[in-house]
Amino acid sequence: MIGVLIITHGNVGDELIKAAELIKGPSKLLLHVSVDSSKGVESLKKEISSSIKKLDQGQGVLILTDLFGGTPSNLSLSFLKKDKVEVVTGVNLPMLLKVSDIRQDMNLRDFAAHVTDYGRKNIYLASEVLDKKIAG
Repeated sequence: MIGVLIITHGNVGDELIKAAELIKGPSKLLLHVSVDSSKGVESLKKEISSSIKKLDQGQGVLILTDLFGGTPSNLSLSFLKKDKVEVVTGVNLPMLLKVSDIRQDMNLRDFAAHVTDYGRKNIYLASEVLDKKIAG
Protein backbone atom coordinates (compact mmCIF):
# COMPACT_ATOMS: atom_id res chain seq x y z
CA MET A 1 0.00 0.00 0.00
CA ILE A 2 1.21 3.51 -0.82
CA GLY A 3 1.76 5.74 2.20
CA VAL A 4 0.37 9.27 2.24
CA LEU A 5 2.08 12.15 4.03
CA ILE A 6 0.32 15.49 4.29
CA ILE A 7 2.55 18.50 4.90
CA THR A 8 0.79 21.81 5.49
CA HIS A 9 1.05 25.18 7.12
CA GLY A 10 -0.21 24.82 10.69
CA ASN A 11 -2.80 22.15 11.40
CA VAL A 12 -4.61 22.28 8.06
CA GLY A 13 -3.55 18.72 7.20
CA ASP A 14 -4.52 17.33 10.59
CA GLU A 15 -7.98 18.86 10.26
CA LEU A 16 -8.36 17.45 6.74
CA ILE A 17 -7.48 13.99 8.08
CA LYS A 18 -10.03 14.36 10.88
CA ALA A 19 -12.71 15.39 8.39
CA ALA A 20 -11.90 12.49 6.04
CA GLU A 21 -11.97 10.01 8.93
CA LEU A 22 -15.29 11.46 10.10
CA ILE A 23 -16.72 10.65 6.67
CA LYS A 24 -14.93 7.37 5.82
CA GLY A 25 -13.53 6.02 9.08
CA PRO A 26 -9.91 5.54 10.20
CA SER A 27 -7.17 5.80 7.58
CA LYS A 28 -4.11 3.59 7.32
CA LEU A 29 -0.63 4.79 6.41
CA LEU A 30 -1.57 8.45 6.62
CA LEU A 31 0.45 11.02 8.58
CA HIS A 32 0.62 14.80 8.87
CA VAL A 33 3.59 17.12 9.39
CA SER A 34 2.77 20.64 10.50
CA VAL A 35 4.96 23.50 9.33
CA ASP A 36 4.99 26.51 11.63
CA SER A 37 7.38 29.16 12.87
CA SER A 38 8.36 27.14 15.96
CA LYS A 39 10.22 24.53 13.87
CA GLY A 40 13.47 25.07 12.01
CA VAL A 41 14.15 23.77 8.52
CA GLU A 42 16.49 20.99 9.66
CA SER A 43 14.01 19.84 12.29
CA LEU A 44 11.24 19.74 9.67
CA LYS A 45 13.42 17.80 7.24
CA LYS A 46 14.13 15.21 9.93
CA GLU A 47 10.42 14.94 10.76
CA ILE A 48 9.52 14.51 7.08
CA SER A 49 12.26 11.93 6.55
CA SER A 50 11.13 9.97 9.60
CA SER A 51 7.50 10.09 8.45
CA ILE A 52 8.42 8.85 4.98
CA LYS A 53 10.30 5.91 6.51
CA LYS A 54 7.29 5.04 8.70
CA LEU A 55 4.90 5.18 5.75
CA ASP A 56 6.93 3.42 3.06
CA GLN A 57 6.02 -0.23 2.85
CA GLY A 58 7.71 -0.77 -0.49
CA GLN A 59 5.27 0.96 -2.84
CA GLY A 60 6.36 4.50 -2.09
CA VAL A 61 4.94 7.58 -0.42
CA LEU A 62 2.76 10.33 -1.84
CA ILE A 63 3.29 13.72 -0.21
CA LEU A 64 0.32 16.09 -0.39
CA THR A 65 1.01 19.75 0.37
CA ASP A 66 -1.26 22.74 0.67
CA LEU A 67 0.34 25.34 -1.58
CA PHE A 68 2.84 25.15 -4.42
CA GLY A 69 5.77 27.43 -3.64
CA GLY A 70 5.08 27.48 0.09
CA THR A 71 7.45 26.08 2.69
CA PRO A 72 5.67 22.68 2.96
CA SER A 73 5.90 22.23 -0.80
CA ASN A 74 9.47 23.50 -1.06
CA LEU A 75 10.64 21.16 1.72
CA SER A 76 8.82 18.22 0.12
CA LEU A 77 10.47 18.73 -3.26
CA SER A 78 13.84 17.84 -1.74
CA PHE A 79 12.45 14.34 -1.04
CA LEU A 80 11.24 13.63 -4.60
CA LYS A 81 12.57 10.29 -5.77
CA LYS A 82 11.36 8.41 -8.81
CA ASP A 83 9.06 5.52 -7.88
CA LYS A 84 9.67 6.22 -4.17
CA VAL A 85 8.34 9.69 -3.30
CA GLU A 86 5.97 11.87 -5.30
CA VAL A 87 4.62 15.33 -4.39
CA VAL A 88 1.20 16.79 -5.23
CA THR A 89 0.25 20.31 -4.15
CA GLY A 90 -3.19 21.76 -3.46
CA VAL A 91 -4.46 19.06 -1.11
CA ASN A 92 -8.22 19.07 -0.54
CA LEU A 93 -10.79 16.88 1.20
CA PRO A 94 -11.97 15.05 -1.95
CA MET A 95 -8.36 13.93 -2.52
CA LEU A 96 -8.15 12.46 0.97
CA LEU A 97 -11.45 10.70 0.58
CA LYS A 98 -10.22 9.13 -2.65
CA VAL A 99 -6.79 7.95 -1.46
CA SER A 100 -8.21 5.22 0.73
CA ASP A 101 -10.13 3.77 -2.22
CA ILE A 102 -7.37 3.44 -4.78
CA ARG A 103 -3.87 3.34 -3.33
CA GLN A 104 -3.58 -0.44 -3.34
CA ASP A 105 -4.31 -0.82 -7.04
CA MET A 106 -1.78 1.54 -8.65
CA ASN A 107 1.90 2.37 -8.83
CA LEU A 108 3.01 5.59 -7.16
CA ARG A 109 3.11 7.74 -10.31
CA ASP A 110 -0.35 6.66 -11.52
CA PHE A 111 -1.72 7.06 -8.00
CA ALA A 112 -0.34 10.61 -7.77
CA ALA A 113 -1.80 11.51 -11.17
CA HIS A 114 -5.19 10.05 -10.27
CA VAL A 115 -5.35 11.88 -6.93
CA THR A 116 -4.36 15.14 -8.66
CA ASP A 117 -7.03 14.72 -11.33
CA TYR A 118 -9.66 13.80 -8.75
CA GLY A 119 -8.84 16.87 -6.67
CA ARG A 120 -9.20 19.13 -9.71
CA LYS A 121 -12.48 17.53 -10.81
CA ASN A 122 -14.02 18.22 -7.42
CA ILE A 123 -13.59 21.97 -7.48
CA TYR A 124 -16.76 23.77 -8.53
CA LEU A 125 -18.10 27.27 -8.80
CA ALA A 126 -21.43 26.65 -7.08
CA SER A 127 -23.35 29.32 -9.00
CA GLU A 128 -22.37 27.69 -12.33
CA VAL A 129 -23.54 24.28 -11.17
CA LEU A 130 -26.81 25.69 -9.89
CA ASP A 131 -27.35 27.79 -13.05
CA LYS A 132 -26.96 24.62 -15.16
CA LYS A 133 -29.50 22.76 -13.03
CA ILE A 134 -31.99 25.61 -13.29
CA ALA A 135 -31.45 25.98 -17.05
CA GLY A 136 -31.51 22.20 -17.62
